[in-house]
Amino acid sequence: MQPIHTLFAAPPAKRYSSVKSSSQYLTMRDGTQIAVDIMLPGDLPPGTTVPVIMLMARYWRSMDMIMPNPPNKALIGPREFIADDLIPRGFAVVVVDGRGTGASTGVNRYPWSPDERADHGEVARWVLSQPWCNGRIGAVGISYEGSTAHYLLGSGVEGVKSAAPMEYEFDVYTDVALPGGIFNTAFIQEWNASNQRLDNNRPSSLFPWLVRLLVKGVRPVDSDRQTRTVLTQALRDHRANTDVHAAMSTVTFRDDVFGNTGVTLDDFSIFKQQADFEAAGGVLFIWGSWLDGTTADTVLRTFNTFSNPQISVIGAWKHEMTAHGSPFLAPKSKPNPLQGEQWAAVAQFFEQTLRQDQAPVGKTLFYYTLGEESWKQTKQFPLPNTDTQTWYFQEQGGLSTQAPTAAKADDPYTVDFETSTGLTNRWHTPMAKPLNYPDRAKADRRLLTYTSAPLMQDIEVTGYPVVTLYAASTEEDNAFFVYLEDVDEQGVVGYVTEGELRGIHRPLSTEAPPYWMGMPYRTFKRADAAPMPRNEMVELTFGLQPTSVLFRRGHRIRIAIAGADHGTFARIPAQGNPVWRIARSAGMASCIRLPVVKR
Repeated sequence: MQPIHTLFAAPPAKRYSSVKSSSQYLTMRDGTQIAVDIMLPGDLPPGTTVPVIMLMARYWRSMDMIMPNPPNKALIGPREFIADDLIPRGFAVVVVDGRGTGASTGVNRYPWSPDERADHGEVARWVLSQPWCNGRIGAVGISYEGSTAHYLLGSGVEGVKSAAPMEYEFDVYTDVALPGGIFNTAFIQEWNASNQRLDNNRPSSLFPWLVRLLVKGVRPVDSDRQTRTVLTQALRDHRANTDVHAAMSTVTFRDDVFGNTGVTLDDFSIFKQQADFEAAGGVLFIWGSWLDGTTADTVLRTFNTFSNPQISVIGAWKHEMTAHGSPFLAPKSKPNPLQGEQWAAVAQFFEQTLRQDQAPVGKTLFYYTLGEESWKQTKQFPLPNTDTQTWYFQEQGGLSTQAPTAAKADDPYTVDFETSTGLTNRWHTPMAKPLNYPDRAKADRRLLTYTSAPLMQDIEVTGYPVVTLYAASTEEDNAFFVYLEDVDEQGVVGYVTEGELRGIHRPLSTEAPPYWMGMPYRTFKRADAAPMPRNEMVELTFGLQPTSVLFRRGHRIRIAIAGADHGTFARIPAQGNPVWRIARSAGMASCIRLPVVKR
């Protein structure tokens, strides 16, 4: 039995057969009306109290359907049916429309604002005062709602004991807005457009087509269902919500202000609230994926930064955790663990922390190894049995552990701005897209590649690869994308992971980073940026997103280098056609350092 099975080996039994649902407004300290859905086991004996799971939504708490909600089912929202798993197991579920969203009044000035987080704390205090609550609250959510779950744990509300945040961001600048300092155009545009539709009471274009046909809008609360007076006011309020895409147009550097909000991206990043989370002392059950944006990095940085007890899980699934994303398996394979097992694991965690008072001690990380397709666990990361293995770029596109000896050697590359990792990559899956990297052999013909000889033995790489490029360019501003790939005996090229860096951000910092990092640290601040001198070699050292992968004997390791990812990231420079030279000499030995596990 693989270690991951222990997480869902003993969930609470499903002993309730129906759901009792209601909704209402709660009035906040400033008069804002926050819409909440309350869902209890319908056959709960009188006087029985249960733990409560809160889910704080950005994308509507529940939907107003053309047809009635199915009987004995949780209210339908634009998310997976985890409530239908939790309620029969003896939990109450409370779902909240955030300030300025859904049926709630007010204005959403920026994501996870202090007002929004304070509202969630007020809702939690109200929940704790209800006769059906046993005095303990947990929080759960995926993506934006994963962050709100994490934030609730640091709210200071005494009864909030645990949280299971999934597939979310730790540092908004590097994780979603500007990875490597490069504007994540596709995500910001799509996310903003989706939110604008929702805030105007229209289904998001990202909803499945059948859902869009069946949904009239956000579900009004019970008392407002006939007149929709408060909902009408809420929709008027939403017109003042910040246009995220427009606000992002003012941000290039970490210390730039986000639109006219007066705050930076750091001000609404999880890492800035470390003191609150540690003071609250709650327990975390964090989920991420090696192939979903930077969510694996979120798990590892939280694991090594926050002192809170933690169970951490890194799998290989798409954003909603409903399908596998391993490049070594068929597209759309079932996730591992299966979705029902994921929900059982969440139920088991909340049973232990909210009812049995058996919170885990310390930290444990469960992680999935691509290629081997197996689960492992550790109490320490980076893994203690890891060596750094350096692979150098060689002539004729070779890659070897032997350092180059030539006094001068480099390879030219003219940036091809049509190169792409496709529209089902790690950066698109957070927008409800599939996760699939087809064979990259054809795509690699447009890139600069370095490929090893067939491996003589299996090599497991687990951790953060770090690349060093010695590069010269005809332009002062450039975007560097580096891909780690697996080439099998038939020449099929599988994507493993990637890193990117905008050349103006190349200086490394000697300051202490604000949180634990597994890769070289740079501030991304305006004062530390510098244009690349034209046609002069400069050093760029940066990390790739973490991974765990088994390169099989007979396979080859490939490094592929690009200057663009069309359809995902902004074009840099906006004008011009850079020509690069990548050095591979004794004095300027471009290379990648791989964390190789001793086997």
